[in-house]
Amino acid sequence: MDRQKGIDYLFNPRSIAVIGASATRGKLGNDVLRNLVDSGYSGRIYPVNPRSGEILGMKVYRSISDIANSLDVAIIVIPAERVLEAVEECGKKGAKALVIITAGFKEIGHEGQEAEKKLIELAEKYEMVIQGPNCLGIINTSAPYNASFSAGTPRKGSIAFASQSGALMTGILDWSLMEKIGFSKFVSLGNKAHLDESDFIEAFGRDPDSTFILLYIESVVDGRKFMEVCRKVIPSKPIFVVKSGVSAAGARAASSHTGSLAGSDTAYDVAFKQCGVRRASNMAALFDVASVFDDMYLPSGNRVAIITNAGGPGILTTDACEASGLQIAKLSSETIEYLKKNLPPAASVFNPIDALGTAQPEDYALCVEASLSDENVDSVIVLLTPQAMTKESETAQVLVESHRKYPNKPLVAVFMGGNSMVYPRIILTEGGIPIFDFPERAVHAIAELYHYTISRDNLKHESIPSFKVDKKKVTEIIKAVKKDKRRVLLGSEAHAIAEAYGIPVARIRLATSSEEAKILAEELGYPVVLKIASPDIIHKSDIGGIRIGLESPDEVEDAFLQILDNVKAHMPNAMIYGVDVQEMVDQGKELIIGCSRDVQFGPLVMFGAGGIFVNFLKDVAFRLAPMTRSDASDVIMETKMGTLLKGVRGEVPSDITAIEDTILRISQLVTEYEEIVELDINPAFAYERGKGVSAVDVKITIGG
Repeated sequence: MDRQKGIDYLFNPRSIAVIGASATRGKLGNDVLRNLVDSGYSGRIYPVNPRSGEILGMKVYRSISDIANSLDVAIIVIPAERVLEAVEECGKKGAKALVIITAGFKEIGHEGQEAEKKLIELAEKYEMVIQGPNCLGIINTSAPYNASFSAGTPRKGSIAFASQSGALMTGILDWSLMEKIGFSKFVSLGNKAHLDESDFIEAFGRDPDSTFILLYIESVVDGRKFMEVCRKVIPSKPIFVVKSGVSAAGARAASSHTGSLAGSDTAYDVAFKQCGVRRASNMAALFDVASVFDDMYLPSGNRVAIITNAGGPGILTTDACEASGLQIAKLSSETIEYLKKNLPPAASVFNPIDALGTAQPEDYALCVEASLSDENVDSVIVLLTPQAMTKESETAQVLVESHRKYPNKPLVAVFMGGNSMVYPRIILTEGGIPIFDFPERAVHAIAELYHYTISRDNLKHESIPSFKVDKKKVTEIIKAVKKDKRRVLLGSEAHAIAEAYGIPVARIRLATSSEEAKILAEELGYPVVLKIASPDIIHKSDIGGIRIGLESPDEVEDAFLQILDNVKAHMPNAMIYGVDVQEMVDQGKELIIGCSRDVQFGPLVMFGAGGIFVNFLKDVAFRLAPMTRSDASDVIMETKMGTLLKGVRGEVPSDITAIEDTILRISQLVTEYEEIVELDINPAFAYERGKGVSAVDVKITIGG
């Protein structure tokens, strides 16, 4: 069965069986069945338990096969050792979708992992979809039905939420009920043995009841699938994600600069950026954004009007706006004149609008409505601090009325206080106005929605450039390296691969003796560079494995012998293939262009400032391959080096088009050859516009 069709059954089942239903309160089988009944599910419910009898006034069936009617969904809440048998029975019965709440699968080790593989086999055999195992369950407030063991059912709303952590979901559910945040779908992903986050994102994208998608994930099953689905959904619905597991402890060891500079979380950041997903730093920030979106239109721009009854909060909000990429709106002359006529003389009528500590509800109303009607304003933040003459509840009510008059622009409130703000909060929340304790959270929420609109609008459906290359030559080189039982290519081999993909390289030849080195130097033309050729030596300059600027045969011979002596002294066990003789090319701006391979997302291409200080400067940016021309341009301009390449202080601009071409050719190379796990060109010299680039040092590592 097509996964999306299976999820349709999961979201809107006509019949549900609870396998493991129990009459005993406190047991999962009882909690799930009770939630199903209490949520108002109108379809057929079949409690299944070998003891039969009756639970909650419903007939209990000994097994799935005893149910006479067809079955859409089964919720499985039985011990792990009996799950496979139950899944097989469901398959034979013709069930369309299963929710396996039971734990005890891959999270417990190898035995559980093997059981999960069998679950997938059964799902494919009987054309079912499986959510879980080891999950909280699923809730659809639109159906409505609650097939979970949560302690309650969320309010109906438009937020679709999926989480890899069931325990986190229970806490969020309880909190959301207090905050009156509503959900359309509430999905626990569990172990993601069959259905994963991408499947549910695609389903949320098609769901008419869901307008905003939130995710908590610890990992992505299939990076490419995730990006493709998000690109398809984001033009119509925002996707915000909290991704945990970002610590440096998760980074793998890497021999290349690219691998070492790409931390454990870099690929996720880049993937989210390239497919338009917005990443929240924590759960509070995630739901702050959701609360604004739930009842508001998206901001059409980044111009914000601030209304306050105290100067300090207004300044804090201004600072937060500027730090978040929002602009303090320049009010129209008509708005300013209107405020001057209607506010006290001491009030500030320029943005931020300070209506003073004496501000009454009617003062707030005229400030808010003037701002919302101003064509120079895209959203409004209203600040209130409780002072002796402040009427908090009445002010909240006039904000609700103003929002009803001008619903097309986001209006958020920051009511700073404790007990005195309880009733105003209720009024604002019920009136569809998001309410915050402090200005920074309100600003962040509006800023994130604005940045989503930018990400959405920047999603381009560009084609991936394809260059004419010599794949036969590359295949032969990699085949020979594997035959030699090596993973690290020699310099001459790496340069040959780059050349086969049309990347301009400094010519290089391998010499096995000093006499051969002198002959090759004459062929290449002086001056030349000598480098040790060894798969065991990555950073050659650290051990005296490089000599540059050699002008004569005598210098070449001396350098050849000295390099071998240095290597023997520092790395006596290194395998030596000889010494590379390389032409010296003109100096240019030093760049690094490289690639490492991420487990989930594939080849991660890096660009930045190159040379010996690359690991210290860390002026680098990343994109996932395959890349478009816009990706190549963006990755250059995200770095400080990108600014230098455009030309500063009268400098002639560098050949940025040639640099883009080089990045795109590397993108094509690492996409077409999955064997390449790491690649570094450092340095690559960039020359003036029209004069191209030159790859000076190319390193390539292949997988086993």
